[in-house]
Amino acid sequence: MYEEVVRELQEADVGRVALGEPLSLYTTWKIGGPADVWVEPKDVAALQRVLAIVRAHGVPWTVIGRGSNLLVRDGGIRGVVLKLDKGFDYAHFEGDRVRAGAAFSVIRLAVLAGKEGLTGLEFAGGIPGSVGGAVYMNAGAHGSDISRVLKEATVLFPDGTLRTLTNRDLAFRYRTSRLQEEPGIVLEATFQLAHGDRKEIARVMAEYKDRRRRTQPLQQPCAGSVFRNPPGDHAGRLIEAAGLKGYRIGDAQISPIHANFIVNLGQATARDVLALIAHAQETVAKRFGVALEPEVLIIGEPAPRV
Repeated sequence: MYEEVVRELQEADVGRVALGEPLSLYTTWKIGGPADVWVEPKDVAALQRVLAIVRAHGVPWTVIGRGSNLLVRDGGIRGVVLKLDKGFDYAHFEGDRVRAGAAFSVIRLAVLAGKEGLTGLEFAGGIPGSVGGAVYMNAGAHGSDISRVLKEATVLFPDGTLRTLTNRDLAFRYRTSRLQEEPGIVLEATFQLAHGDRKEIARVMAEYKDRRRRTQPLQQPCAGSVFRNPPGDHAGRLIEAAGLKGYRIGDAQISPIHANFIVNLGQATARDVLALIAHAQETVAKRFGVALEPEVLIIGEPAPRV
């Protein structure tokens, strides 16, 4: 079905192209069916060529980052799945600003900023995603988020046009940005930081790291917080109060350490995780009258029934 698309992508020299790539290799949950066509565009020009080809063939496309806030269903993703490659993996400091490519690690960016004596990204020292994904999701922790520090982002739209969007243009809300409603691919982001004391920045980041180590199941495959916190409360508190810590379906388990984390005990499927999400939602709704909304992105197709 996609032979012609693959041939054109290879002839266009866009980067690595593969058929049936297992997406479980690219999600922190270690879960996910195959991508019909997998492409790792090597630079902006290559990405524009990819979009032109898929547009010409009417093929759907999806972008994934580091897969840290993502549940891919067991049937995988139809069409072309894009993962930005090394050409988007950079960071340049310019005074109290930093420009970072979409593939750059958010954790690494926070660490480097601290070493430069720049404050503002301490909250991000435990967010295991990419810069592009963090902008798309308005990632946050410890009472702060990307909207507090982002100045602007370079975005590629499906028609091949490049635009620079300001913080206001991106219409950030809690774990949400304009890009969730209007498809676009973040290529680069510029963050406005402030000069600070290196020792104090390091102290705060160490404190956050110690708290995560004590309160989150960091040694098991997971995707961070599964549910958004409802206004004035915490999803983890509600799930724990409902008696669901440790509850298990298949190899998916509500973490005994933090109830807003679902961990993969080894062979969990997306179907297991979705069943556990639904059970937590139903139980919390019955007990407390609160509707929990997933924070993780759920994409792809269910596995065909045998």
